[in-house]
Amino acid sequence: MKIHEYQAKELFARYGVPIPRGRVAFSVDEAVEVARELGRYPVVVKAQIHAGGRGKGGGVKLANSEEEVLKVAQEILGMTLVTHQTGPEGKVVRKVLVEEGLPIENELYFGMLPDRSTGTVAVMASSAGGMDIEEVAAKEPEKIVKVNVDPLLGMQPFHARQLAYGLSLSPELTRQFVPLALNLYRLFIDYDCSLVEINPLIVTSDHKLIALDAKINFDDNGLFRHKDILAYRDPDEEDPLELEAAKYNLNYIKMNGNIGNMVNGAGLAMATMDLIKLAGAEPANFLDVGGGASAEMVENGFKIILSDPNVKGVFVNIFGGILRCDVLARGIVEAAKKVEVKVPIVIRMEGTNVEQGREILNQSGLNLIVATDLKDAAQKVATIAKN
Repeated sequence: MKIHEYQAKELFARYGVPIPRGRVAFSVDEAVEVARELGRYPVVVKAQIHAGGRGKGGGVKLANSEEEVLKVAQEILGMTLVTHQTGPEGKVVRKVLVEEGLPIENELYFGMLPDRSTGTVAVMASSAGGMDIEEVAAKEPEKIVKVNVDPLLGMQPFHARQLAYGLSLSPELTRQFVPLALNLYRLFIDYDCSLVEINPLIVTSDHKLIALDAKINFDDNGLFRHKDILAYRDPDEEDPLELEAAKYNLNYIKMNGNIGNMVNGAGLAMATMDLIKLAGAEPANFLDVGGGASAEMVENGFKIILSDPNVKGVFVNIFGGILRCDVLARGIVEAAKKVEVKVPIVIRMEGTNVEQGREILNQSGLNLIVATDLKDAAQKVATIAKN
């Protein structure tokens, strides 16, 4: 789960991490009001969407007077902001963060995320703040300092000092950096985060460390422990089909392709998407109904897939274990009867009660394409993609 910058900064402040003065505004008038409260210029008006690269897309602007705040807020609020992370469709800006402008002497990067290869938390810092960390890693890897923290022991002061020395911070800045790093690590662990990032972490002209930006992602599996974080969820930033799928405990992620796919198991989903691409098509979604899905869940999954106007065909690839093939078949038939199916549906299934499942499909009277194996399914999906 992602949250907005202003929400991440609320959590930063709760953990003693220094942030600029400011607050969120939902209208042009409120943006002007916030600027008045700050009491001095310049101020920065920042679009609040769940994507990076906002500045490059025109979503972050400086204002040196109340008139400029009015003009800039009018430009940003309501705009469709397109960045490298939003895709070509962009995202509508419904709120802005208005903050005091600060004199920047230097920009750093600081962040942490789970390192699955080592079972640790990778804590990273770089002197190349303000740039995409992936670009820095590719072009100037020597500028990235990293420590791996054992989550059973936690981050210690020596870890933070190691990062500070790698950044060549002065003793004065090191004294600020160490508690900042330790506090952010505590936030990371306390809230089951999958990412905490500051880019840039600035050094001001009066030698203060300030989190000029803030990004936090949470592990969805840990949200049941954090009811307060659920209040941060912004439905406007999430795909409506993904929200609908969540109501039925379906794992659904919308993609930009033209072949919808329904599977049971994340590994099978990945293999199925590869198969779709090898067939010359593009997956329209990732939909995992799970091992213990009911006929009703399959039916709802079908409705969600078919409600995507980009879908020109559906590939159902199921290995029947806990989810028996006959249960799957009944769910497909019920869904096809209730939803007006205008696209071809290729079904490949193996496992428990597969013969009963195929019989249900064949006797349904519906125009369903039953594949005998994966090779046959791939050929049938390829035919759909070419039409």
